[in-house]
Amino acid sequence: MLPSNIKALILDMDGVIWKSDAPIGNLPEIFKRIEARGLKYVFATNNGTKTPEQYVATLEKLGVRVSTQQVITSALGTAYMLGQRFPRGSKVFMVGEDGIQKALEEKGFKILSVENAQEADVFVMGIDREINFNKVREATLLVRRGVPFYATNPDKTFPTPRGEIPGAGAWISVITTATGVEPIYAGKPFPFMMELSLERLGTKKEETLVVGDRLETDIAAGQAVGCPCALVLSGVSTIEQAEAWKPKIDLVAEDLTSLILEQVNT
Repeated sequence: MLPSNIKALILDMDGVIWKSDAPIGNLPEIFKRIEARGLKYVFATNNGTKTPEQYVATLEKLGVRVSTQQVITSALGTAYMLGQRFPRGSKVFMVGEDGIQKALEEKGFKILSVENAQEADVFVMGIDREINFNKVREATLLVRRGVPFYATNPDKTFPTPRGEIPGAGAWISVITTATGVEPIYAGKPFPFMMELSLERLGTKKEETLVVGDRLETDIAAGQAVGCPCALVLSGVSTIEQAEAWKPKIDLVAEDLTSLILEQVNT
């Protein structure tokens, strides 16, 4: 059972709400209970492949109605970070999908094609299911030349119903290996997305529960900003890993259903 002082939830998506697009549990019932308790909530996902509008549409198909303001992605975090550091109109070469492209365009950045990649002022990388050698080549040349290197998130794998597949971090490691340069990350475990989530919720960190399935990103990010954290075992991290994690996790549950609807072991 959730602690009585909790007023809001910061929810990861992949491994918590769904695997790929297959729901984990009875989502309409779970969110009906969350709302009945008067809890605020946002979704904070390292998966920056989709736009907030696309996530809202996916959730609605699964029986959960939310606004775009309740969806925070690593792509939004990356674009916001770049907007603070580079002027509008700066040229960006990106390896990624719709989520990061739209977020960057909304901040006024010009997205370059592979053919014009070497004109870039900054290189941005996220997961890209159409990645190819040409994109990797141009990215490597930019980074080796000293062009600033930013990335959405370091997740090495991505949970699907069939198992773990390469995540953004796995592809980013190719560029890092070829250049010796680590990117600046916007996503979890770095605290930026948690801070943005707290700002949108308008709640204090001690009354906001971070819920995730991955220790090294979700839980680490929540603990970094001082929020209580709950690990669900429906995604990547295991109970054995959770028991060995330091500092100790506040709550561990089988899944979101167990966390919201049932008693939980602490």
